[in-house]
Amino acid sequence: MFIGFVSAGVPLGVTFSFLISAPMVNEVALGLLFGLVGWKVALTYLVFGLIVAIVSGWVIGRLHLEHWLQEWVRNIRSGSAELPPENLSIVDRLKAGIDAVYEIVGKVWPWIVAGIAAGAFIHGYVPADLLASIMGRDAWWSVPAVVLIGIPMYSNAAGIIPVVTALLAKGAALGTVLAFMMSVIALSLPEMIILRKVLTTRLIAVFVGVVGSGILAVGFLFNFLFQ
Repeated sequence: MFIGFVSAGVPLGVTFSFLISAPMVNEVALGLLFGLVGWKVALTYLVFGLIVAIVSGWVIGRLHLEHWLQEWVRNIRSGSAELPPENLSIVDRLKAGIDAVYEIVGKVWPWIVAGIAAGAFIHGYVPADLLASIMGRDAWWSVPAVVLIGIPMYSNAAGIIPVVTALLAKGAALGTVLAFMMSVIALSLPEMIILRKVLTTRLIAVFVGVVGSGILAVGFLFNFLFQ
């Protein structure tokens, strides 16, 4: 969907807001958080998760970095790529859509496989006890440390909640755990491997920097509010 939005000419900042908010702020994450730590934490997570997505998209949009998209995407956005004529029948439109799916999947499937493989390998060797010990320390560097640890991993909201539950049970700080959760969901290495087919390295670096800053702010704030 992100590739489709970008290729269709949807503003870059809007597409990044979607990319961040769709996995990070959803009914599964909110429902599980509500059952785990109560409505106040779930509501606060919802508010600040949306703030991270909206502000990050706004910042990236204001930077006007469309020229840092991959060339084949820029060609589609500029109209220089070959497109079907407008006076097509429904059958022809369906055929054109199927052809476009084959073309996009053909370009990105190796990156998808590589991303899934990287996430699966790292997920199978996560040192949970070490994570809990880092997150439980009353040190300023615990939040940025777990964000860096979370980036190489990947899980959806439902998959990471059991990990969050285990870490909280071992005494990890709430803000630190949620920063870890957000980084795993919104800033994963497998995701960036896949996005590399659409975005240049410089644009991915901007994305990581902007979103990472927002996640750090949320982690520190949660630790302050829910001590």
